[in-house]
Amino acid sequence: MTKRVAIIGAGCSGLTAIKCCLEEGLEPVCFEKSSDIGGLWRFTESVEDWRASIYKSVVTNTSKEMMCYTDFPMPEDFPAYLHNSKVLEYLRLYAKHFDLMKYIQFQTEVCSVTKCSDFPSTGQWDIATLTNGIQRNSIFDTVLICNGHHTKHYLPLDSFPGIENFKGHYVHSRFYKDSANYKGKTVLVVGIGNSAGDIAVDISNTAKQVYLSTRGGSWVLSRISKGGCPIDMMLSTRFLTWIRNLLPASFSARLNENLMNTWFDHANYGLEPLDRAQLKEPMVNDYLPSCILCGAIKVKPQIKTFTESSVIFEDDTVVENLDEVIFATGYVPSFPFLKDPEVIDDINALLYKQVFPTRIEKPTLAVLGLVKPLGAILTAAELQARWATRIFKGVAHLPTAARMEDYIKKSMEFKTKVFAATPNQKLQTYFIDYMDDVAVEIGVRPNIMHLLLKDPRLAWTVFFGPSTPYQYRLSGPGKWFGAKKAILTQWEHTLNPARTRLVNKSSGTWLNFKTLLSLCVLLAAILLGLYCINGKSWS
Repeated sequence: MTKRVAIIGAGCSGLTAIKCCLEEGLEPVCFEKSSDIGGLWRFTESVEDWRASIYKSVVTNTSKEMMCYTDFPMPEDFPAYLHNSKVLEYLRLYAKHFDLMKYIQFQTEVCSVTKCSDFPSTGQWDIATLTNGIQRNSIFDTVLICNGHHTKHYLPLDSFPGIENFKGHYVHSRFYKDSANYKGKTVLVVGIGNSAGDIAVDISNTAKQVYLSTRGGSWVLSRISKGGCPIDMMLSTRFLTWIRNLLPASFSARLNENLMNTWFDHANYGLEPLDRAQLKEPMVNDYLPSCILCGAIKVKPQIKTFTESSVIFEDDTVVENLDEVIFATGYVPSFPFLKDPEVIDDINALLYKQVFPTRIEKPTLAVLGLVKPLGAILTAAELQARWATRIFKGVAHLPTAARMEDYIKKSMEFKTKVFAATPNQKLQTYFIDYMDDVAVEIGVRPNIMHLLLKDPRLAWTVFFGPSTPYQYRLSGPGKWFGAKKAILTQWEHTLNPARTRLVNKSSGTWLNFKTLLSLCVLLAAILLGLYCINGKSWS
């Protein structure tokens, strides 16, 4: 009998969940509260309580080749970085290509997800939905939660003394749409994540003055690396990941600091992180340093207190006649439809590989997209869906609860050491490491040694080139025969859309590229020699 899978949400995670269910012979039913697909990536002028909200100017901070689904490249004419409308267009193309729309029930709210009375033996769930005022209960064999983690905003007002006395207007960044209401005003943006940087820059074009308050600082990256290539395609490589994992953590952190300061000296702009040893998610923003240099944005330390019309910072500097405050203080996961509290007790700590709860008798519920890789969440969610549906089908299996909890404990210890101890940082992880960690469960992790013997050119590209999602379709379940071509042509797909005026290319770029590759090989050989001399094993 075909297993029925309830999928909650029709955003980028929900869409790939439908496809993965179909590939494994499962019967998906996707519930979407709104009237359309897209989730976070569907911009609307007003904020909907149940759905993630974005501002009009949002552009991706990961490039298209690094954030696409593993077997569905983005159109060749799409630019390297996408406006939110282009991401939505891509999702529509994906849904159409794989005929996913017919499995979605729109304007249907999931009110509750509870265990059936015979759950210990069946693992089934009773799901109550509401459509046009009519409630219905249905039984499902498994559940995939795909509602994202950007719907419940985090606004700790008790951390900002005097805010209750402030006579100006304040709002969480979730409610920001564009800069129209901030023309000629003095604005304070609180936070140092990607949203804070984007909003501060956006508003600086029309505001009288913008201030950016940060408690701990942040590294800032440009989308463009040396030579004009996307920064994530240059940094997210298996070679660099291998090097990083070989090096002592302190040395690796120092290299990271030097790398981050190659664009500009963060200390001179008031942005340098207080704890430079921890790798918090860097901000990706091409314009913030320029706005600071031009005086349109002024970086300030943590807030000491608000008054009726001003804000005082920890360095005792004061901004008078403050009109607006935007708190870009992040989000917390929220699953109001889960009525059994033991299903997900501590969402940041008790999910095995950020997907499976450990305290339920049957592995029939999984969460997709609840992770913050230093890369594209869309790609990670797809790999999670491929794994979860194989678990549901019964062709893959989870370890014991004790082993899963031990894994979680060690993982949290590592994340606290490398990233930070804050709730949001507990979701953070290295991109390639995480992808491989899930890929092992499916049997689709790229085997470099096997590729080297079979196809040296492909092996070279996979190891030294950008770790694009297609690598997880080269072999194993779900193998896609277009993966090799997609990998070998990934640079053309990236750069061709920008070549709207053809010019004669000199050979210097290629010679520099060959020199760089030769140095990489030499460095790899030296490190490999040291690795062997020290008697370390590959395990």
